Amino acid sequence: YLQLPADLTKMHLTDNPHPQVTHVPSSQSGCSIASDSGSSSLSDIYQATESEMGDVDLTGLPEAPVDSEDEEEEEDEDIDRTSDPLLGRDVVRECLEKEPADKTDDDIEQLLEFMHQLPAFANMTMSVRRELCSVMIFEVVEQAGAIILEDGQELDSWYVILNGTVEISYPDGKSESLCMGNSFGITPSLEKQYMNGVVRTKVDDCQFVCIAQQDYWRILNHVEKNTHKVEEEGEIVMVKEHRELDRSGTRKGHIVIKATPERLITHLIEEHSIVDPTYIEDFLLTYRTFLPSPLEVGNKLLEWFTMDSLRDKVTRVVLLWVNNHFNDFEGDPAMTRFLEEFEKNLEDTKMKGHLRLLNIACAAKAKWRQITLQKPSRDSPLFFSLLGGSDKGFGIFVETVEIGSKAAEAGLKRGDQV
Repeated sequence: YLQLPADLTKMHLTDNPHPQVTHVPSSQSGCSIASDSGSSSLSDIYQATESEMGDVDLTGLPEAPVDSEDEEEEEDEDIDRTSDPLLGRDVVRECLEKEPADKTDDDIEQLLEFMHQLPAFANMTMSVRRELCSVMIFEVVEQAGAIILEDGQELDSWYVILNGTVEISYPDGKSESLCMGNSFGITPSLEKQYMNGVVRTKVDDCQFVCIAQQDYWRILNHVEKNTHKVEEEGEIVMVKEHRELDRSGTRKGHIVIKATPERLITHLIEEHSIVDPTYIEDFLLTYRTFLPSPLEVGNKLLEWFTMDSLRDKVTRVVLLWVNNHFNDFEGDPAMTRFLEEFEKNLEDTKMKGHLRLLNIACAAKAKWRQITLQKPSRDSPLFFSLLGGSDKGFGIFVETVEIGSKAAEAGLKRGDQV
């Protein structure tokens, strides 16, 4: 059926009968995020309201040729290439074997895609990783048992293991094994440093990338220039990284890379950078990993809704949430109550356009359910009331459900269509 909402920034919401919609070509759209109930945009919901969920007028839409067999074969080849991990490693190795001065932007992007998976690069910002990829040098040690660094040897590089295993034997007799993704060598300082212990390979064909001390210090020492720290009451609550998405410098700004849970929630209603346009979608997709309950977000949204200046932003967050992750509400009675309260707030503030979008999103995303409600006798109450029917000209809907009743326990909810 109808695809629903994709990017609320492309739509001007209003309570007028015919809101203005700005259609943006698909080539300009941002990243799409898959979710448990299918992602979409509010502009699609709006299109659904215009057609009243009936036939869709497709006139005026751009036409595209049907894929030919040749194109399908090319797509199959692309899938084969990307699904072959060995081929991916070969491409990375080709990029690594080039001298730093010969690496192109595409080479650096290939290296960046590979390196960000390694633990050694895990806590670094994107700009730091990119700089390191541009200066790293590839080294291979063919034989097991070869000594890479002697005890007391002056260090001049930072090493990251790409393949194989090395062992560090310390003077006190202890030893440590390092494998793919681990690092050893210098710290980001220009002071003279010396190796404590002996580093030797444990297997054949050990591969490393090395970054010279001068480059390593320079890149990590200047990381502060690319980050912005937000402090509250003397504590850092958010760190943003400055990024440029193109060489022209027109698309640049700060993107959130880490923050406290409370600060991440607050950022939902703040202005988002041009380089971080999908922050709300990203948050709604990942909040389960750092928040014990979605109500922490819901309660803050209800609180902010009372402020006129934040009302539109809060509504946008809720509409995206309902549209992309309706299971969060449908499977949680507390969140269902939150949605009912938010719906009532929209009615009270006469935000009819937004209320219409919310109702259509809920109707489109809701799943069919079968509920069995047993009564002790024919005359016993139902504990719910219905609205509508043929005499009213529309379907039969549940108007109210008594809280704590058998009907509520069975899963009947206000707004259900029978």
